[in-house]
Amino acid sequence: MAEDVELSCPLCGAPGAQHYFRDRRRDYCQCPRCQLVFVPAGQHLPPAEEKAHYDLHQNDPSDSGYRQFLSRLGDPLLARLTPGACGLDFGAGPGPTLSRMLEEAGHRMAIYDLYYAPDTAVLARRYHFVTATEVVEHLGQPGAVLAQLWSLVEPGGWLGLMTKLVRDRDAFEHWHYKNDPTHISFFSRATFDYLSESWGARLEYQHADVILLGKPVA
Repeated sequence: MAEDVELSCPLCGAPGAQHYFRDRRRDYCQCPRCQLVFVPAGQHLPPAEEKAHYDLHQNDPSDSGYRQFLSRLGDPLLARLTPGACGLDFGAGPGPTLSRMLEEAGHRMAIYDLYYAPDTAVLARRYHFVTATEVVEHLGQPGAVLAQLWSLVEPGGWLGLMTKLVRDRDAFEHWHYKNDPTHISFFSRATFDYLSESWGARLEYQHADVILLGKPVA
């Protein structure tokens, strides 16, 4: 089990995270305040092993099935954007696809990925929208990263996320999503309720795994 220093929540910083579940490989703790379920830091993969796992992904921008999957976030986001909006796709991976889809719809896109597109200059600008598809479950410090992404969103803009959500402990025990060794942060509706209240954001759910957070106009 993790040491006490690791039992503070990596999203909201609250102390006293409690044991939630344990499998043969690692522990899972839950924050009593924001309800994030997370793997203690000492049980995360080293960066080289993490990247090796990502290198196995075959995300092809020409794959119609992959595009259909991403459209679950892309379509509701497009319905909320003004023509020619400027966006950032964070965690674009080895085969950036959502950014291409949004460019094809007439929007200007920047991409960032820690391993595949590590140009931090794009993180110094602001955008009408920021997307992160199948990203937040990989974050060791989700609080810091999400706060940074939220700061990049212009007033009136959107942060669009895609991640599968924790339902309850019984479902978690049999949940395939937790078995990916690079998945270390697991969100629920309660977690996004906490974030939206903390940020004063408008929270909308699209499908079972798409979350839109709207920034109020200043």
